[in-house]
Amino acid sequence: SLVEYGFRLPSAFDNRPLKFDEFMARVHQVVYVSATPGPYEIKHSVQVVEQIVRPTGLVDPQMVVRPTRGQIEDLLGEIRERTARGERVLVTTLTKRMAEDLADYFREMGVKVRYLHAEIGTLERMEILRDLRLGVFDVLVGINLLREGLDLPEVSLVAILDADKEGYLRSERSLIQTAGRAARNVNGRVILYADTVTESMRKAIEESERRRRLQIAYNEQHGITPETVKKAVRDVIEATRAAETGPQYHVSGKKLGRTELKRLIARLEKDMKDAARRLEFERAAELRDALIELRVQLHGGAGGQRAAAAAPGAGRRRAAP
Repeated sequence: SLVEYGFRLPSAFDNRPLKFDEFMARVHQVVYVSATPGPYEIKHSVQVVEQIVRPTGLVDPQMVVRPTRGQIEDLLGEIRERTARGERVLVTTLTKRMAEDLADYFREMGVKVRYLHAEIGTLERMEILRDLRLGVFDVLVGINLLREGLDLPEVSLVAILDADKEGYLRSERSLIQTAGRAARNVNGRVILYADTVTESMRKAIEESERRRRLQIAYNEQHGITPETVKKAVRDVIEATRAAETGPQYHVSGKKLGRTELKRLIARLEKDMKDAARRLEFERAAELRDALIELRVQLHGGAGGQRAAAAAPGAGRRRAAP
């Protein structure tokens, strides 16, 4: 241990974060909230309550399977149909190379497209998502970053390539989460391109159909007409201000002067603290990550990394619930 090798004082044995089992032994009651609960949560739950019906009346998107032969041309036709209606499309692949090549091909075909992967920084990633909603481009190609946490009401189609390649990115839970990106739009649909139907695909499709039956029956019983989610496009950098025409700060792809950087850093620090006071910890974390990138840009290289690490809030992370 670190104590035995002299990197920690002996008191560290008693003053440390609890291990998972130790924490659970001290917990009396726990409420798990998840759209896709895992085996642990289900196993340890004495009662599961489903919230299938949405206030907007929206139903889960229909999931259809299509063969891989001719999939790119088929997808291109689907994209043109959606863009003609002013809707957006998400395409998820398994590799960065495939995402880039697919984006290049669609671009040659006259499609306004961008791709998203883990090497893209926080600020640029948020600007890309914002531009998608604003219609700067119509198609976003990505990998695991499209799995969860994206609320994009303009997206009416999610295309999953290599859906039959079993693994983490094509597991039942991942497929359901990816399909959920199309659940904010009344025209939402999911296409799984595959030559075989895996067990994960079968379970995901069956679960989606089960939810759809319940949602449709409820809507018919109560006379509810589904409506696409109405949500303002917000500037991620400013965090809370609505911005319908364009980002007020263009950091990615543009070299800012030191004075501009310092002014922007001060503004984001204030927004981060305001978000923390409002208990909007996810928003505060996004701003913190953006601040780290800006400080690296301001100070440059390793010095920027040290300055970012030493900045207020840079080393603090909210514990997962």
